[in-house]
Amino acid sequence: MTVSKNLTKDWNENDWERFRHWIHILLKERPVKITFTKKDGTERVMNCTLDPSVLPLVESVQDKREKDKEKDYIAVYDIDLKAWRSFVIKNVKEFEFTLD
Repeated sequence: MTVSKNLTKDWNENDWERFRHWIHILLKERPVKITFTKKDGTERVMNCTLDPSVLPLVESVQDKREKDKEKDYIAVYDIDLKAWRSFVIKNVKEFEFTLD
């Protein structure tokens, strides 16, 4: 079964925080196709995950600037590009995943 959801821009900060927490948990469990608007205004569709069994082994490096942006951005592993990418949580337009 595949689940797809369009997001509303009428959410308040609490709604976005709950969504951020929920999508982070979902990404740890399975691949998610996320459609979002990039900083340059173009739309991007990314198949991504945070599932530890899929992630490459890398040393964790995080500077202060990254910590300041932490609530606005989600860093994910792009399955197709085999590289780390990030997106602004409030720029997510749609997401899709498959239930086992």
